[in-house]
Amino acid sequence: MIIVMKAGAGQQDRDEVLERIKELGYQPHVIHGTTRDVIGAIGDERGKLVLHSLESMHGVENVVPILKPYKLASREVKRETTLIRLSDTVAIGGDEIIVMAGPCSVESEAQILECAVAVKAAGAQVLRGGAFKPRTSPYSFQGMEEEGLKLLAKARELTGLPIVTEVINPETAELVAEYSDILQIGARNSQNFALLKKVGQLKRPVLLKRGMAMTIQEFLMSAEYILSEGNQQVILCERGIRTFETATRNTLDLSAIPVLRGMTHLPVIADPSHGTGNYHYVAPMAYAAVAAGADGLMIEVHPDPERATSDGPQSLKPSKFTAMMTTLRKFAEAADRKL
Repeated sequence: MIIVMKAGAGQQDRDEVLERIKELGYQPHVIHGTTRDVIGAIGDERGKLVLHSLESMHGVENVVPILKPYKLASREVKRETTLIRLSDTVAIGGDEIIVMAGPCSVESEAQILECAVAVKAAGAQVLRGGAFKPRTSPYSFQGMEEEGLKLLAKARELTGLPIVTEVINPETAELVAEYSDILQIGARNSQNFALLKKVGQLKRPVLLKRGMAMTIQEFLMSAEYILSEGNQQVILCERGIRTFETATRNTLDLSAIPVLRGMTHLPVIADPSHGTGNYHYVAPMAYAAVAAGADGLMIEVHPDPERATSDGPQSLKPSKFTAMMTTLRKFAEAADRKL
């Protein structure tokens, strides 16, 4: 159920409603809107009728049932898209297309600093790079771990770019949160519910990637795990799903972008690098994602893809990334967005 507060309702009115929700055995979640707040009451569906009594409280406009299984992620709870602010100048979910760019893995100080300077010069607003890497093979490069996090922090200090990096287990989540501005949950961990709960308890924005065989409803239910722990800063990422097609690494589901934008208030970005697995296709799919309504993009960029420790075939060289960004501005303008 959601409790819609009246426009202009005060802090005391809201606090009294929150206390009453707890007394009834439900967990309250406040969602701030542009004109009024709504409060989600999460708990046993069988007793939800008792929540209708809250309509008599001062400051409450009405109580509305949430019909979707994903309660806090639904547009029923919040009609406008959530704006996730990373800094005074960078926010995801607004008019500006946010581009996160950088290498799949942090490999050395020289590599990550060169990448950071290059992607910023081209117009990227966030630096991506993996310090902990979940790999298909146990023999593949697993990342530089904390040393990689320190190098990402050094790149942020040099360029001013916020950083997004992956967290792969609950045990290292707090360590990653100390260094990063956005915690990334990769496709392989998108239904690791212990990890989703853990990042939901941390005060960092979370970028949640869609699983390789995950339906959109399952995707939103994974986001719900994070939201239900109190972290309202979730960014959804369409990164391709596994189909029968073998010409590309995955099948980038562009239709998921407008579908998600209609179903949830959470911002939606696309990752055409993982979505295709081939650098030739990254730019066209980036343009298409913006045309489909994506709030941002995640692009792999590496100064020497041929020698990359991971995902070299799908990484753009800085010169190709710069050219892509130049053309991308035209697509953003056509979509009434800016870059």
